[in-house]
Amino acid sequence: MVNKQKILIVDDDANIAELISLYLTKECFDTMIVEDGESALRAVDTFAPNLILLDLMLPGIDGYQVCREVRSSSSVPIIMLSAKGEIFDKVLGLELGADDYMEKPFDSKELVARVKAVLRRYKPAAAVPSKPAVECVEYPDLTINKTNYSVMYMGKNVDMPPKELELLYFLAASPNHVFSREQLLDQIWGYEYIGDTRTVDVHIKRLREKIKDHANWKIATIWGIGYKFEVR
Repeated sequence: MVNKQKILIVDDDANIAELISLYLTKECFDTMIVEDGESALRAVDTFAPNLILLDLMLPGIDGYQVCREVRSSSSVPIIMLSAKGEIFDKVLGLELGADDYMEKPFDSKELVARVKAVLRRYKPAAAVPSKPAVECVEYPDLTINKTNYSVMYMGKNVDMPPKELELLYFLAASPNHVFSREQLLDQIWGYEYIGDTRTVDVHIKRLREKIKDHANWKIATIWGIGYKFEVR
């Protein structure tokens, strides 16, 4: 089940806040309402919203200060809501880090549309990339590592061109699966490759010269079709 996106509504007017929540809930958002700046700052941590709808005129800490505090530690999208329509107020809000600014009263459909538009534009800060998974297949006396393009056979490193290694890896990664010459040509050389299926045969011949049949596995020819990496 897909998790609903969460919207934090910060407004001290309960009627407006409930109405906004109703609109967004109908659009399958999960909402939370708070009435003051201090509660908003706490909710950013506890509720972890995907977007904040932030009224400017709040008791205690006003919306501008809430925006400033949130931006010091988070890039969560913020849409400011205010009855103030002066250019100065809009510019100040945007300069403090708001992603959009809407004047009250607003149309419910426009509010929902702006929420969706801001969420579409928002790109969370990229996480530190994890170490990529190693593309490697292993069999008795044979290890094919596509990540560093190396092949170990009978305890020794075997030199081979990239296409030979890619062909061997592709076959070995799908043991006992029969591939036609056309399929292998498409997978290893690409659909736009200008050549014929004899290219596959030549590379298989070279692989067999370097990698001999093993008691547990071998590169098998399926006459009239193609090849497979046969595992016994």
